[in-house]
Amino acid sequence: MLALIAIYLKGDSTYCPMKDRASRRWHGGTLSGDFEIITTDTKWYDTRAKKGGGGAIDLVMHLEGLSFREAVARLRLRAKIRG
Repeated sequence: MLALIAIYLKGDSTYCPMKDRASRRWHGGTLSGDFEIITTDTKWYDTRAKKGGGGAIDLVMHLEGLSFREAVARLRLRAKIRG
């Protein structure tokens, strides 16, 4: 999911989840700016903005300030480009 959104993305190998061992912390950036996101399955939490949600569409809307329709179109385009 994040790979379709980010210009660059790196997992944080030093992150130790407190609640769910499946959680991961990611550092990355989009054209709108840098982010630090914690993911657990399809749920995400932006540690800098102190906001969370669920799913790729929600995340694109949050990170890039897009409407629902714009976020869906952006994800479709990026999925098509990356194959």
